[in-house]
Amino acid sequence: MKILFVYPQYPDTFWSFRHALKFVSKKANFPPLGLLTVAAMLPAQWEKRLVDMNVSTLSAEDIKWADYVFIGAMAVQVNSTREIIARCKSLDARIVAGGPLFTTAHEEFDGVEHFVLDEAEITLPPFLADLAEGCPKQVYSSDQRPDITNTPVPLWSLLNMKHYSAMSIQYSRGCPFDCDFCDIVILNGRKPRTKAGQQVVEELDSLYRHGWRGSVFVVDDNFIGNKKELKDKVLPAIIEWSREKRYPFTFFTQASINLADDEQLMDLMTEAGFNRVFIGIETPNVDSLVECNKPQNMNRDLAASVKRIQNRGFEVQGGFVLGFDSDPVSIFASQIDFIQKTGVVTAMVSLLNAPRGTKLYQRLKRENRLLKDMSGDNTDFSINFIPHMPYETLINGYRHVLDTIYAPPNYCERVITFLKEYRPRKTTGVSRLRLSHLLSLAKALWFLGIMDKERRHFWRLLGLTLLKCPQRLPVSISLSVSGFHFRKVAEDYNKALTAPRET
Repeated sequence: MKILFVYPQYPDTFWSFRHALKFVSKKANFPPLGLLTVAAMLPAQWEKRLVDMNVSTLSAEDIKWADYVFIGAMAVQVNSTREIIARCKSLDARIVAGGPLFTTAHEEFDGVEHFVLDEAEITLPPFLADLAEGCPKQVYSSDQRPDITNTPVPLWSLLNMKHYSAMSIQYSRGCPFDCDFCDIVILNGRKPRTKAGQQVVEELDSLYRHGWRGSVFVVDDNFIGNKKELKDKVLPAIIEWSREKRYPFTFFTQASINLADDEQLMDLMTEAGFNRVFIGIETPNVDSLVECNKPQNMNRDLAASVKRIQNRGFEVQGGFVLGFDSDPVSIFASQIDFIQKTGVVTAMVSLLNAPRGTKLYQRLKRENRLLKDMSGDNTDFSINFIPHMPYETLINGYRHVLDTIYAPPNYCERVITFLKEYRPRKTTGVSRLRLSHLLSLAKALWFLGIMDKERRHFWRLLGLTLLKCPQRLPVSISLSVSGFHFRKVAEDYNKALTAPRET
């Protein structure tokens, strides 16, 4: 068999970092981890190729070469996915499709011969068995949750790593919480399933052998979902490996706010090389937290929790949501105030949307408030239901929040607030200077310090950093590059926002 793996293109979004990637001479943030893992599950003797459309083009010759085209996608990639399917059909190529997009809405895609849905450890083997017998079905699905201790190491040999700013691994699937707007429990369940410590080390070894040095994103739904396993086995294994290899990687991941309650866990993570964590903070409005069933964020001082995590050596990246039924009109000012005072520099503020199958989706369906499927883009001014707050008030308030927090003076102030709290752990090798760092610095100084119309704020931030915490200058410059991207994305969305509410 000849198998072509195709990863659809991302639109320009908050997390695409398209405007920032040019500073580091990269084409995409992360590799298609799901497809690379599926590739490792296929027979070794099969020929395999990968086209990630975020770093290269998909040619007709690529499609004609393949016996099957495997497509894996998320909701935000839906437009590119439809284009790929149409191109494959025009060339009579056979398609196998999977991933979150198809798992939640496969019936909306015509022209796909086979859907391998849910988790591939369960649904791929029967497809391969039927294919060998010449009688593959159209749909393979299962509500079983596989043991991921047998999941293979991703097939990194298919990838040109130089195109990416970070690599990815997965340690666990599932989240113990049940937020009503989140579809993680639908896709991966509430009981966190974990890989063994040695298994994680083998994946790190594989990345290392393939020449990777730099950032690694641990893509888990909630990295700390099983704290005991993490503290007793996995983090000690990563720490030992990192020490032996002189810390070739820095790690970042996603976690719940209760990370702030466990100093031992935070210390182990920073000792292993973790320095960033994305947390779903959502809202400072308690009634809205109750509404969305987010108990882990309640009965605590959220700002103090953020500060504790920053003090332990992490940049806290935050997810925030507007559009809850319980949101008062004052929520926009409250969100801005919280973000600025806590120094959450990377603040992804989204409009609430209801993914298919979630508790929120079911409730809104009963209330006849659903309008359409969600776009999958966290920050594109779209909402797929009728909100309680007047639509125009919500959209204008949302626009005001983005315009305010990513205005250069406010962004600069937030970086300084963060740097005052940030206490990174010193580990040998993590900050090793490379030529690529110097080239990136030169680009940042040129574009942000000379060419950018907001250059005065860039120099002000660097001056304040040198005055107050000079040892954090590299972090300050890196965050300046990210801020340039966020500002451009907010400007682009504002330009595109011309229509009143869609129906």
